[in-house]
Amino acid sequence: MNHGTEVLLGLFVVFVGAQIGAEIAQRLRLPAVVGEIAAGCILGPSLVGWVTIAEPFESLAEIGAVFLLFSVGLETRLEDLKKVGRVSALVGVLGVILPFVLGAAWARLSGFSTAKAAFVAAAFVATSAGITARVLQDMGALQRTESRVILGAAVIDDILAMLLLGVVTALQGGEGVNLLNLMLVLLQAIGFVALIVLVGTTVMRRSSPLLEVPVNPLSPLTISLAICLGLAVAASYLGLAAIIGAFLAGMAAAETRQRHTLEKQMHSITALIVPFFFVVTGAKVNLSVFGSLSVIGTLLIVTVLAIVGKLLGCGAAALPLGRKSALIVGMGMVPRGEVGIIVASLGWQAGVFTETTYAIIIAMSLLTSVVAPPALGALLAREAAQ
Repeated sequence: MNHGTEVLLGLFVVFVGAQIGAEIAQRLRLPAVVGEIAAGCILGPSLVGWVTIAEPFESLAEIGAVFLLFSVGLETRLEDLKKVGRVSALVGVLGVILPFVLGAAWARLSGFSTAKAAFVAAAFVATSAGITARVLQDMGALQRTESRVILGAAVIDDILAMLLLGVVTALQGGEGVNLLNLMLVLLQAIGFVALIVLVGTTVMRRSSPLLEVPVNPLSPLTISLAICLGLAVAASYLGLAAIIGAFLAGMAAAETRQRHTLEKQMHSITALIVPFFFVVTGAKVNLSVFGSLSVIGTLLIVTVLAIVGKLLGCGAAALPLGRKSALIVGMGMVPRGEVGIIVASLGWQAGVFTETTYAIIIAMSLLTSVVAPPALGALLAREAAQ
């Protein structure tokens, strides 16, 4: 079998596995994302071994996350976010502080040095906007106030998380924290978001007539996707997650008159590419290290702390919306997903984590990503039924 055929076979296995997993999950009244992540765990190296995490799966997973957040941005209007801006900011800030404190406390009690404990705590901080966005999108809940708060807070959350990661990375080398450099990173990130939100949306709104090209009905889509990829790259260069740039691109495109057409055209693209992101996320967990009861117990403690940190921190910040809405916001901010996995990988590369600690943080990121979607779905369904 030549390399091209092997790649096609791998893509077939991942895509079909994702569809089967999603179908089973939905029949069990769980969000499709739960089944897709579970399919990754089964197909990955830990069990069946049919999927090896390498190219092209890594690239497809990243593109899937980018396109997912772009499609979510298309359903998020600037005017809607302005209505919840203050609450989103508070949710983002408290959703970073409390999880970091809880993670650092656990790490110190577990024997980590202060610098290494800070790195462990960084994995507790950032929210995976991709996973929560998928649940909200699947349930048709993106227009709810709570959803706009969650998505707005995720942008702020990511900026603060990247700044925090810069601090703890500097601490590992014993070089201390260069406040000037950190302030520069923070200002760049804020400037990027503000530029796209305030200027980019206005430019796209005024450019709507230019996208109306009757000769090629797909021109608005191709132009918008080019902007999406460009802003994703720009976000990465600034030290932010690429998905933040994609989300902002979607927000800008949402200001055009072609918004609803773009939404429909993106459905087919996301149906093909987004499942790769969730299957690859599930395939990354190594189940073999969890043969010890002590490791399993540690994982449960870490996962509970990670969930409680977001529920209490983000939920408290969202209390002005009411208790039920605060609970929805808190649960929506729980998944760590690819963000926690990225931090764990950096910790492994820096020699901060042992194999067991690395596996625990990876599993915590995945568990929060599996536990939160059905809980969030149940909360939204109960709220809609009342």
